[in-house]
Amino acid sequence: MHYCISDIHGDYSRYCGMLDRIGLSEADTLYVLGDVVDRGGQPVELLLDMMERPNVVPLLGNHEYMFACCLAFLMKEVTEQNLSALHAEDLCSFLHWQSQGGAPTLEGFRRLSPDQRQAVREYLGEFSLYEEVEAGGQSYLLTHAGPDHFSPRRPLGDYALHELLWTRLDYSKVYYRDRFLVTGHTPTRNIPENPAPDRIYQANRHIAIDCGCGHGGHLGCLCLDTLEEFYV
Repeated sequence: MHYCISDIHGDYSRYCGMLDRIGLSEADTLYVLGDVVDRGGQPVELLLDMMERPNVVPLLGNHEYMFACCLAFLMKEVTEQNLSALHAEDLCSFLHWQSQGGAPTLEGFRRLSPDQRQAVREYLGEFSLYEEVEAGGQSYLLTHAGPDHFSPRRPLGDYALHELLWTRLDYSKVYYRDRFLVTGHTPTRNIPENPAPDRIYQANRHIAIDCGCGHGGHLGCLCLDTLEEFYV
């Protein structure tokens, strides 16, 4: 089976609960559509767990991107010389990330050994921007936020990183007629057309799966083969 979840935001206990809920086996594939880190209390533990599971496919979210932008200087020893060499751009990136809930990720990362820090950095480099999946006789495009400046004739490889990580989609609009667009990023409670806040939203060939785990809502999971929904 093919499953997808998104925007776990450091809630390691709900993540583990969801794995139990769906009975994830080695024969299954779980796509995680970004925003694993920040806000919740155990984002780094969550990353370390995902790293050990070859059947978990991570996609990049804007929160992983903010974290990754700071890793070059976070990997360095805190010395007067290194601090004096810190560029203003790096400091702005760091302050922006922290303002968006990065403190738990920073604290968890600081507790890691140097080898673990390097492993996490390399793992983040493996996150993809999108995945194309065939399941249950349907075609799906999975990405964190969705294509900005969309054109049906525009190749996926043409989209810039920020166009796939920060977009707020128009859920009243059909983007692709030959596939379903599966995204996180926008909590479903913020979709005006959604009659069931904090539940997976399906309409106009959209499937929005951020059910507000990072905002006091639920962690949602969708089986792409059956369209069965799961919640923790």
